[in-house]
Amino acid sequence: MLNLNSVMIGTKQPQVLAAFYEKVFEKPADMVDPENGFWGWQAGSAFMGILNHSEMGGSTKDPGRVMVNFETPQVREEFERIKSLGGVVIHEPYEMGQGWIATLADPDGNYFQLMNVVG
Repeated sequence: MLNLNSVMIGTKQPQVLAAFYEKVFEKPADMVDPENGFWGWQAGSAFMGILNHSEMGGSTKDPGRVMVNFETPQVREEFERIKSLGGVVIHEPYEMGQGWIATLADPDGNYFQLMNVVG
């Protein structure tokens, strides 16, 4: 049995992404190693890291290929909050089944979704 415990986002601008996700998570990174270009947060039962990666540059070329999903009971409210922080709107909140989902992008163009699970 596998347990997904973390997601890493490679970037050439780790400080920019770290500053953005500090605002999204509403807390400083739980792990910081600026010398090696690493910032990471415990978010619920998973860990999300930002890592300086020499082969990444500019906006992501396939932003929807891999998406990080954040579960929240307040999709619409969190959408507005993160949009005001500079999150790029990809898709406004909409109903899906009995829940809500919204898609935004970070400063590198990586898509992430806000969703609630009902049922």
